[in-house]
Amino acid sequence: MRARYVLPPLSVAALLLTGCVDNSLPEMTGADARVATVTVNAEAAALLPADVAGSGVLAIGTAPNYAPNEFKNSDGQAVGWDLELARGVAAALGLDSVVYDASFDNIVPSVRGGKFDIGASSFTDTVEREKQLDFVHYYDAGVQWAAPAESTVDPEDACGLKVAVQATTFQDTTEIPEKSAACVAAGKPAIEKMLFDSQGNAINAVVLGQADAFSADSPVALYAISKLNGKLKPVGETFDVAPYGFAVAKGSGMAEAVQLALQGMIEDGSYGAILDAWGVGAGGLEQIRINAAGADAAATS
Repeated sequence: MRARYVLPPLSVAALLLTGCVDNSLPEMTGADARVATVTVNAEAAALLPADVAGSGVLAIGTAPNYAPNEFKNSDGQAVGWDLELARGVAAALGLDSVVYDASFDNIVPSVRGGKFDIGASSFTDTVEREKQLDFVHYYDAGVQWAAPAESTVDPEDACGLKVAVQATTFQDTTEIPEKSAACVAAGKPAIEKMLFDSQGNAINAVVLGQADAFSADSPVALYAISKLNGKLKPVGETFDVAPYGFAVAKGSGMAEAVQLALQGMIEDGSYGAILDAWGVGAGGLEQIRINAAGADAAATS
């Protein structure tokens, strides 16, 4: 399954290098109003750890460089559908929300150490990560390739192509190496993996003709395509679908509170409204689970 090891940045500023981005963003037209529709869930709030309930605030840690999930808007504010859901959870729990910027690799230790109550940064829930934290499953995301609009690229037959990826992501460490090895084993040319320090730069490489395609998480790829005015298109189907999870301290009781809060958001309609506003409703859920990766692995073992 897909695991996100380092948060790949995709900024509107990076896409502006192409000169063809639509700079209008959904967050500018109603983020606060969408969060305000969340119904306070007294049953969920009663499950909060005493220190969090007593503080009156949900401290949300994020690495805001992965549009449209979490990123900085033109005013320097951390926004995105992932953060709207997290802020909605705070509202459902009767708490104010404060979003703190962090590097992706510092979020896990900060949640474990109590600096953040919740990590909201498009974490893929994995069995390995569940050894350190509890994850509240809130979305299903997969891998999606994109290529120039006139391209005939096929992700299942990419031998010899140049594929742009963000360094240290699943696409870098697992997907492309495995696909390339299969090409070589079949006597075909290897895939030339082009590494970039940001997802925005990987996308620009395709737009500028330096790479044949890029691979990224599905909401990120589809968002980039929508912002580039027909320059790119999705190629192939979304695959390796895996759960995103909000990260909370293991065994603290936060997971149960967040789970019930999110389930209430599904029932009051605010969950779906947030996803639909950002065009990412396809990965939405009907049932919120805790540590879905471990539960699924146990069910298939």
